[in-house]
Amino acid sequence: MTSNLATSRRTAVDAFLERNRQVLTAGRGRGRMIFALDATQSRQPTWDVACQIQGEMFQAVGAIGLEIQLLYFRGLNECRASQWVSNGKILADLMSRIDCRTGKTQIEGVLNHALRECKQEKVTLAYVGDAMEESIDQLCKIAGELGMHGTRAFLFQEGADVATASAFREIARLTKGAHCYFSPGAAQELAALLCAAATYAAGGLKALSASQSVGAVKLLQQLK
Repeated sequence: MTSNLATSRRTAVDAFLERNRQVLTAGRGRGRMIFALDATQSRQPTWDVACQIQGEMFQAVGAIGLEIQLLYFRGLNECRASQWVSNGKILADLMSRIDCRTGKTQIEGVLNHALRECKQEKVTLAYVGDAMEESIDQLCKIAGELGMHGTRAFLFQEGADVATASAFREIARLTKGAHCYFSPGAAQELAALLCAAATYAAGGLKALSASQSVGAVKLLQQLK
């Protein structure tokens, strides 16, 4: 099983670089993406696998100059953001230090942080989570503001909780972003979606359309 997961990760990352290197080099250093993670206890079963996928992928993304800020929440009131980094190894090291802790979702904190950042410079938001335990009205209010500032939110949902899906879809609609599912532990699915989000952040719709990846197709079906 471990060998198969590792092979899936390498395949997804290698394919991403092969498809996108030339397209994204033209926009080197201009893209910024906030990579936000739900690190509450419910995600523990797949956390280690997910972190390894994400860490490996963003080491590869570092080669194209995309700046990434890691943001995560866990516990009762912990929501932290890293500095902006373009070195994928640094990002992977940061991620390896995070473990899951019991607590409720803090998606409002994620959206508020993205709103503050986008007022300084254009950003893309990629969020990975499996639950939503907050006021959907408040989340949509902030999402609407993000949309007004041109920040697209890509929400990748682990599992298929109905209430979570409803909230994620609405946030995606208000920001002109996208909401996609991935199966728990599905390494290649998640890697493909994250690669697509990184492609958009680095090169916009033109780069995403040119990549022709599975993840890109899923995002493009929802983007306007």
